[in-house]
Amino acid sequence: MSQYDVVIIGSGPGGYVAAIRCSQLGFNTALVEKYKSLGGTCLNVGCIPSKSLLDSSHHYEQLIDNFDHHGIEIDGKVKINLKKMILRKQSVVDQTVKGIDYLMKKNKISVYNGLGSLINSNEIKVQSANKVNTIKAKNIIIATGSKPSILPFIKLDKERIITSTEALELKEVPKKLVVIGGGVIGLELGQVYSRLGSKVSVVEFADRITPGMDKSLSRELTKIMKKQGVDFYFSHTVNKVQRKGDVVTISALDKNDSIVKFNADYCLVSVGRKPYTNGLNLSELGIITLPNGQIEVNDTFQTSIPNIYAIGDVIRGPMLAHKAEEEGVLVAEIISGQKPHINYNLIPNVIYTWPEVASVGKTEEELKSKGVKFKTGQFPMRALGRARASMDTDGFVKIIADSSTDEVLGVHMIGARVADLIAEAVTAMEFRASAEDIARISHSHPTYAEAIKEAALAATENRSLHM
Repeated sequence: MSQYDVVIIGSGPGGYVAAIRCSQLGFNTALVEKYKSLGGTCLNVGCIPSKSLLDSSHHYEQLIDNFDHHGIEIDGKVKINLKKMILRKQSVVDQTVKGIDYLMKKNKISVYNGLGSLINSNEIKVQSANKVNTIKAKNIIIATGSKPSILPFIKLDKERIITSTEALELKEVPKKLVVIGGGVIGLELGQVYSRLGSKVSVVEFADRITPGMDKSLSRELTKIMKKQGVDFYFSHTVNKVQRKGDVVTISALDKNDSIVKFNADYCLVSVGRKPYTNGLNLSELGIITLPNGQIEVNDTFQTSIPNIYAIGDVIRGPMLAHKAEEEGVLVAEIISGQKPHINYNLIPNVIYTWPEVASVGKTEEELKSKGVKFKTGQFPMRALGRARASMDTDGFVKIIADSSTDEVLGVHMIGARVADLIAEAVTAMEFRASAEDIARISHSHPTYAEAIKEAALAATENRSLHM
């Protein structure tokens, strides 16, 4: 029986990063993965493939809508080759997965393919199609991620009533696509197919999209996506989804309890994700789980069995790849005797629509509910020379600072490349910068990042220079 210092179950961003850090710290490490390819949901059917399709569809949209303004004229018919687009997406996934394979070999991490099950606190059974391995570990890290949530009355056929996984592999562009859920995944994939010619309708239970983000971002993104041709139906409770032939009928109750029906050729169910712990034998070992399926852990990520840890989507907190990565590193360092920390308030959140949306820290709604006195500074992207030059003028940057200390409490932005710009805000807040600190930092001109400086100036005695 092979023995290891640490065995990680699950090879998503949290799992494979934990394995690398464990190896760097000198631990004999193994990684167990249910599927043939490493990388988990993020690399195979999540973050990476969806961003690939977002990028491809954005190029098409730019060609159709904006190239002529740049003096670029196309003779002849422009058409979509969806098959080729999907193949490019898969090649990006394959390259990324090969990169993880290389990292496992480089760091001398043993990889076991098969379903990992806990036998006891130190033994894991790995069941593959051909054989069963049993391996021993001094420490175990559970990093098995999440799966799409499904409303109980919806029967997925994975052909026309689909989740995000199937939406990444469609053989045709839907004529009409109904997206159930106005969260990150639904908005991103909805925008992909809207750009390619689908009539997209988003049906959302809440009174706005992205309810966890600052309201100003939700309002702005809704306005922009409506302008792009996406329809939104808020405060609608879906209660029935049926397919007859190639037609899917979605029935919902609006806020007045009136029945509203939608017909489409595809329905994307995107109502969030749930922890995936099937086959781990948690209850048999007495590992405590919460009613929502999450594994209960303490402040050092230990489960009710001290040498078994859990990270990522299977525990509390936002289901974000970079959050899982930070936890993977943290647990490896805890096992080695270090005392690392994570500031969850400074885990950024990003939506990769175009324009992109990003935020970190507190929202106005959170601060108001806690009675914190604050001030805000906001600067529109349209006032930037760089934004006008590239024709990406939608959006803004908003900085929220403490009224008395001027410390930055939250940064919320929507616009071109804000998925990258948010890192400046995270860095500033990690060092507890004030709005004035950011306002006094030189920013290159012309750049989108100037909007951060200008928003900081606006929060500092309302002295933005270019508004």
